[in-house]
Amino acid sequence: MYPKSIQKLIELFRKFPTIGPRTASRFVFYLLKLPSSEVVQLLAAIQQLKQLVKLCAWCFDPFEVKEDEANTGLCSICRDPSRDKTLLCVVEKESDLEALEKTKSYTGLYFILGGNVGQLKKEDLQNIRVEELKARLKAQNPKEVILATNLTTEGETTALYLERVLQPLGVEIKRLGRGLPIGSELEYADEETLRQALAARR
Repeated sequence: MYPKSIQKLIELFRKFPTIGPRTASRFVFYLLKLPSSEVVQLLAAIQQLKQLVKLCAWCFDPFEVKEDEANTGLCSICRDPSRDKTLLCVVEKESDLEALEKTKSYTGLYFILGGNVGQLKKEDLQNIRVEELKARLKAQNPKEVILATNLTTEGETTALYLERVLQPLGVEIKRLGRGLPIGSELEYADEETLRQALAARR
């Protein structure tokens, strides 16, 4: 049995997504081998992350609050007056938003769900921002919502669930085109494929 301090840190690392006990243990023993100066840098970076990075009040994308800017609580995309406010693209996670932005072909706004609903279990439904999405639609009334969930089983289930939940709000709902292969995730798709999927939304 490891000492309590090591075991405690292993348990904390195991809370990270996709991290099992072996990987968590490797992280801890890697930290033990690091020079004290690098550990201090790591701790400082984590503190800065919590102090300077906020979640956007509209889309939930993390952004850094800069000293020379007024803190509106909104990220640069949501604050940009040139973005098309009639379009709202719903994605599962932050990396999906980044992948779509790299295409430079989408000019609307975003909303990050924070995950997917998997098998529609109660705990899955509590882990995504459905109520926040409904509130956003009611407040801003976009003309079109693009459900840009991943073409995995979980992503498809999430899109079908959202279609059912959002239909009563009277907004036009579209899905990404089939330029993406079944089973793929947005963050791993190339930019041209994503461009085609956006253009062929249905």
